[in-house]
Amino acid sequence: MKIAVVGTGYVGLVTGTCFSETGNQVTCIDVNEEKVRQLQNGKIPIYEPGLDVLFNRNTEEGRLKFTTDLASGIEGAEAIFLALPTPPDEDGSADLKYILQVADQLGHLLTTYAVVIDKSTVPVGTAEKVREAIARNAKVDFDVVSNPEFLREGVAVEDFMKPDRVVIGTRSEKAKKVMERLYAPLVRQGNPIIFMDERSAEMTKYAANAFLAMKITFMNEIANLCEKTGANVDMIRKGIGTDSRIGKRFLFAGIGYGGSCFPKDVQALAKTSVDYSYDFQLLNAVMKVNREQKKKLLKPLFDYFNGDLKDRTIAVWGLAFKPYTDDIREAPALENIRELLDAGARVTAYDPEAMGNTKSLLPDVTYCHTAYAALDDADALMIFTEWPQFRTPDFDKVSALLKNKVIFDGRNLYEPEQMRELGFTYYSIGRETVEVS
Repeated sequence: MKIAVVGTGYVGLVTGTCFSETGNQVTCIDVNEEKVRQLQNGKIPIYEPGLDVLFNRNTEEGRLKFTTDLASGIEGAEAIFLALPTPPDEDGSADLKYILQVADQLGHLLTTYAVVIDKSTVPVGTAEKVREAIARNAKVDFDVVSNPEFLREGVAVEDFMKPDRVVIGTRSEKAKKVMERLYAPLVRQGNPIIFMDERSAEMTKYAANAFLAMKITFMNEIANLCEKTGANVDMIRKGIGTDSRIGKRFLFAGIGYGGSCFPKDVQALAKTSVDYSYDFQLLNAVMKVNREQKKKLLKPLFDYFNGDLKDRTIAVWGLAFKPYTDDIREAPALENIRELLDAGARVTAYDPEAMGNTKSLLPDVTYCHTAYAALDDADALMIFTEWPQFRTPDFDKVSALLKNKVIFDGRNLYEPEQMRELGFTYYSIGRETVEVS
């Protein structure tokens, strides 16, 4: 099948690359000339494990191409994916201008029947707006389908090639057949393709992400209560996670969720609720708790230094919002670092992948080539991302490099008893604080 993907951001690039891996001829289209030039020269602008292997194989074999020309890129395509940004406006609503601009252009450019597929996360009713924008100038038949993505950064290639389910919103039998043929190679093990109307498909994406954000936030609330009652959130996680009705995933307490999806999608769903005059109280509480949770470690840090961080050096491990990605959007580390700098502290930081994306936003931070280099002569260590290399460090080396043997761990990487035996003062989330005099 010939496929066009408009937009070469995270979703668009993964979508185009993975569909080329199943034998399709894919053209990815973007208005950013420099980005397209880099892609044509084999340079991938994002870090995603495993993507480079598929990208290199399919570009070399001619199945994956890139262009800035929308007209030539969509020529002869049976399926045209719209994987364009939908950034939040000030009121939390998703900005659809990029999608609707392209939809307007498609009306002029379509010469044969095509299925236009909303891959971006979009509010309820977007498929209808896209259909209207195309129809104003279209001279051929077309369909508009909602096909939300459920990719997790860090394992996006696996998620795409082996999806739990594929959600497709369409009431067109013709479009349904195209989509079935497109996804057939990815669901050979029997995972379902779920067909529904367009509005339900659009809502499904928001509902999924809002539910997961709620699950994370609930465990953070439990963790905060644990600190007051003397209970251990790790034990509670094990106790409830083995309940098949609840499940084990998204139960780890920490300093809140971030990234490109959860904050934006929860906010957008809340705005939709307002637009439809519904008071979504639970969702509003999730956003409030998460805002507060992100800065959970600042109070104990300030208390440890008697409220004065001026001229203190704070080492930071982890800048990305989660491991296995260089994505820093809504990352808790960034908000905490800004607070530290405002308080007069110096910050030394290390992240395996995200430092390049952070430097322009936080130029006053000292970025280090190793995790241990960030510790050298620092007054304390704060951990914001659970990269695997942070889980089993050389604690003798950590102890020797830090001025004070104190760690503020926002991801609960270490066991409190272990830290007590090693002589560290240790603050984590929802567990006992280890204080060593």
